Amino acid sequence: MKLISSRENALYKELKQLATSSQARRKAGYSLLDGVHLCQAYLAHSGQPRWCVISESAQTHPEAAVLAAQAEHVLVLADALYQGVSQVEHGVGIFFVATTPVLSLPDSVIKTAVMLDNLQDPGNMGSLLRSAAAAGITQVFCSTGTVSAWSPKVLRAGMGAHFLLDIYENVDLLAVLNTSTIPVLATSSYATQSVYQADLTGPVIWLFGHEGQGLADELMDCATEQVTIPHQGQIESLNVAACAAICFFEQVRQKISMPGHH
Repeated sequence: MKLISSRENALYKELKQLATSSQARRKAGYSLLDGVHLCQAYLAHSGQPRWCVISESAQTHPEAAVLAAQAEHVLVLADALYQGVSQVEHGVGIFFVATTPVLSLPDSVIKTAVMLDNLQDPGNMGSLLRSAAAAGITQVFCSTGTVSAWSPKVLRAGMGAHFLLDIYENVDLLAVLNTSTIPVLATSSYATQSVYQADLTGPVIWLFGHEGQGLADELMDCATEQVTIPHQGQIESLNVAACAAICFFEQVRQKISMPGHH
């Protein structure tokens, strides 16, 4: 363990850059996993982080101490310095710096996957990833304009889902759709078929778009089916993360009610 107490320390300066600049994180290829839950999920599913960064006072916190003991490279920051790099108010005082996965695209999409076109809100993105992971979906494809999946806010909202998913970023969604052979489903308030009437027992690609503008027209044209989510209140539309969750779990419901499923 290495205690850092000077703001002039080169490693501290590097940490501060990573903590405050998305550009610095992108350039270095690192993500920041803030808080006990994300760090636990990372160790369980992805292995060792580049650094475990803990505040001096968090060393006595039982869960944080266990995490620091499991990590190979630990940096202890004086509390005042830790405040300068943490993005979370009233957090426990621990974060990991971990390598951001860079995946090459699969040859074709053959199992249920999610495609996100220009999704903007980090909370929506994290929530959607969490629902996808909970529904047993493993592949997520994000268009170039979509919020960065590995930004600290999305990671916090995802609650560890990231480490159960293959997340492909800056993807030309049309090109991937052109090579796939499985049904492509988009939600639309104009659709005549409800999601509860669609056959979701096999693999599908789910398409979700921008919170305000929805899906790009050329992607909507790729949908083999459009479905609507029936609702009874006087509100016009659902939040995209809620909409995705309903779709994913209707698919789960249909699969578990198939004959022969245990």
